[in-house]
Amino acid sequence: MKNKSNSNLNQIANIGSNIENITNGQQFLDFIQHYTVEYRQAPSYQEIMNGMGFGSLGTVHWYVNALTHNGHLNRSKGPNGKRALILTNEEEYMVTRLPLLGLIAAGEPIEALENAESISVPPAFVNDNNFVLKVKGDSMIGDHIDDGDYIIVRKSIEANPGQIVVALINGEATLKRYHPVNGEVELHPRNPAYPVIKVKAEDRFQINGVLLYSFREY
Repeated sequence: MKNKSNSNLNQIANIGSNIENITNGQQFLDFIQHYTVEYRQAPSYQEIMNGMGFGSLGTVHWYVNALTHNGHLNRSKGPNGKRALILTNEEEYMVTRLPLLGLIAAGEPIEALENAESISVPPAFVNDNNFVLKVKGDSMIGDHIDDGDYIIVRKSIEANPGQIVVALINGEATLKRYHPVNGEVELHPRNPAYPVIKVKAEDRFQINGVLLYSFREY
């Protein structure tokens, strides 16, 4: 039985004539994995070029195209709105799963629906305190979080001013930036079409988590 890893990397080498050896493809994947674990976000092409010692961004593009073609990389949308590189071989690179707990409103608050689904995420975000929600609405587009995106959230009942939080208001969940103002709480959207939510004294309010990462499945 052929080793799956070696077989796939041989296929990568056959796509073009510029990869000198299979080890370089492996090192490329390892760099992305280690960077993501350390910095909790995927490296940019410039950071890959610098980290790998390549002479041009063209070399990075070549590796990305080759490794994507063979299923080792997936180009998803990172938290800054740019495409992020995620390793896709779960068995080989320990890409594991987090529970997908339902929908979160990026608009008017809606009920958060719990279910038994799970979704693949980068290994850096696998933690018992983390979970995934699917975004519904466009109130956070200023932070490059669009309708249909997924967010990875760390369970927390506290947040720093300006952080993006999953908040419950009278039992309904919403995704907004948290701003305490003069002893009161405001939840700010990142779309001028939506108003600031001002939490009233009689409201039942709590923070359920803080945003760590957003991505889109293609």
